[in-house]
Amino acid sequence: MQTLYSSTASDGSLSREQAIKVLDNHLDQGRQLFIFLAHLLTETARYAETDSRQRASKHLPTAQDLNVNTKLAGNELLWRILELPSYQSAVKELKPELQLNTDWVRKLYTELAETEIYKTYISNAFRDKKEEKSILEFIFTDLMLPNEELTGYIEELYVHWDDDSEMMNLLMLNFLNKPHTYNFQHFISEEKLKYAKDLLLSVIDKEEMCNEYIKAKLQNWDPERTALLDMILMRMGICEFLYFETIPPKVTINEYIDLAKEYSTPQSGHFVNGILDSIHKDFIRENKLHKITFNKPK
Repeated sequence: MQTLYSSTASDGSLSREQAIKVLDNHLDQGRQLFIFLAHLLTETARYAETDSRQRASKHLPTAQDLNVNTKLAGNELLWRILELPSYQSAVKELKPELQLNTDWVRKLYTELAETEIYKTYISNAFRDKKEEKSILEFIFTDLMLPNEELTGYIEELYVHWDDDSEMMNLLMLNFLNKPHTYNFQHFISEEKLKYAKDLLLSVIDKEEMCNEYIKAKLQNWDPERTALLDMILMRMGICEFLYFETIPPKVTINEYIDLAKEYSTPQSGHFVNGILDSIHKDFIRENKLHKITFNKPK
């Protein structure tokens, strides 16, 4: 969607090869953002040791300074992440530490140390897998994401943050649940990458055809007055109807309604729903849909 919109909005006409390059660039930006967030999360957790060393090295350390709990720095899930070969390679390649203002690590850790959740975590001398994951999730979802100053800082580094933040939240939670399944060299699976590229090229190749289907439903409404993003979303929906046999039409319609509500005008969800639903009914009547159904065994 972003690739198609940026091309059309700039009044440019991308070739198939150029479109794929733009898509790859968008995906790579997402990969870089995710690695930066993972680095910020892990550095915040590791800061417990830094805090302990700094407080112990004071000229006149207190008993509290000499007994800082460093349990978080030894978090088992944290070290499973840090020891992932693909994560190590990604950090070596992208060097997220050069972008990271270390003040943010200290600020996040200081805020964390004041929470009851953290105090409860360090009060337990034993390690529990659920607690090890929960404390890292808490740092990300309750301290990092709601912090407007921090997200403003991230947006200065990654211009697509507003569009990608929700996806990053889901990716991070999935990653913390199953870190061993992630490969930081390949941000998305080959299957998903193929789908994205196939859909992009289908929309480019079939733009004129899709526009004809849409114009037929506009009822004397000038297509030029239709929101650009709505047109793009409807083209994408039509291509999924016709060329992606494993995606159920209801899933397609609901997905593009949600995207229209999120990214376009207040009326776009209803508008896109009406047009795609009408076109879908025409395709059924004309026997143009050939979907594969996966029936569960009885």
